[in-house]
Amino acid sequence: MHSALIPTEKSISASLIFILAAACGIIAANLYYAQPLVGPIGSTIGLSSGAAALIVTMTQVGYGIGLLFIVPLGDILENRKLIVSSLLLTAAVLTIAAVIKSAVLFLIASLVIGVGSVAAQILVPYAAHLSGEAVRGRNVGNVMSGLLLGIMLARPISSLVAEYMGWRAVYFISAALIFALALVLAKALPSRQPSTATAYPALLHSMLHLLKTTPALRRRAIYHACVFGTFSLFWTTVPLVLTSPAFHFTQKEVALFALVGVMGAIAAPVAGRLADRGWVRPATGWALAIVILSGLLPLVVPSGSKIAVPLLVVAAILLDLGVSANMVLGQRVIFSLGAEIRSRLNGLYMAIFFLGGAIGSAAGGWAYATGGWEAALLIGIALPAIAIAYYATEYRK
Repeated sequence: MHSALIPTEKSISASLIFILAAACGIIAANLYYAQPLVGPIGSTIGLSSGAAALIVTMTQVGYGIGLLFIVPLGDILENRKLIVSSLLLTAAVLTIAAVIKSAVLFLIASLVIGVGSVAAQILVPYAAHLSGEAVRGRNVGNVMSGLLLGIMLARPISSLVAEYMGWRAVYFISAALIFALALVLAKALPSRQPSTATAYPALLHSMLHLLKTTPALRRRAIYHACVFGTFSLFWTTVPLVLTSPAFHFTQKEVALFALVGVMGAIAAPVAGRLADRGWVRPATGWALAIVILSGLLPLVVPSGSKIAVPLLVVAAILLDLGVSANMVLGQRVIFSLGAEIRSRLNGLYMAIFFLGGAIGSAAGGWAYATGGWEAALLIGIALPAIAIAYYATEYRK
């Protein structure tokens, strides 16, 4: 039995792919808006500078919960209703977060925002369902480019909005965008009712079985956990470097620097096309090598050098190119493993590499505090080096 009302390959319009890409970007941005705002948010709601980091942590924890417990529902529940319901919940909680004065309530709201934001990871396998085999990589790549743009633009946009309108405006604007998006998707998305009739407890139990019995999932998740660890490490520590006495950047200049990473999103559709042509293995090797190169470049010259900033710009672009490409290549592989398990596979894939990102971010902060920028970069190089060593085992089979 096939899922109901899935359009054929030819019926997928460019406008629908654009809507899916824009939706993923708008949703995913909610995970990152608060990162540059933890200071002003914390001072407003009464959190100490140390405890203010919990705002980002709670959002990440909520996202992890959603990946493991909400995203798999895409394999058994009608997808459009699941997506729209998640977005309406997120819009409501964003509105509440914009007016909350209690620290505890704000942290709870941050957790729920993270849970609701996994709607983006229901949309990505949904896009794969809408696509024929010959164009699946291209379509997923185009959708992922939107998601990556949302991630990369979220920090500079929230910094600029907060500077001119206050941090609460970031939450009000996001709530309005998410609510409008829910209305658009309710009208634009075709219905998709999965054919799988699995009870929810059995669905969750099956995820452990999938992890144990799907080598391609484990391999791709390990690759991306390593490179996403480097991505999180870099973007956690580079603002500290740029605002240090070596560079004397203002917060506005840091926000502008963050915009250079947007160029990395162009790798997503390119990687999707390479995957459709059967070039997943060599493209993966190039993606991993590019991430390693991005960590080596800033070590070439001392921080005070005149070319240090241009090298950092090139490193940021290369890093985001490699990470974007590797993410799409991984999803192209796992989405080819079976339509009836795509949401569960995507939830596992995202949860594993998201854990890698959390480890990279924590390791970066520790390394920078104890050994400086160079120590952080060495860890950032070591992570994709581990991935490329594991990647070499593909050629021994």
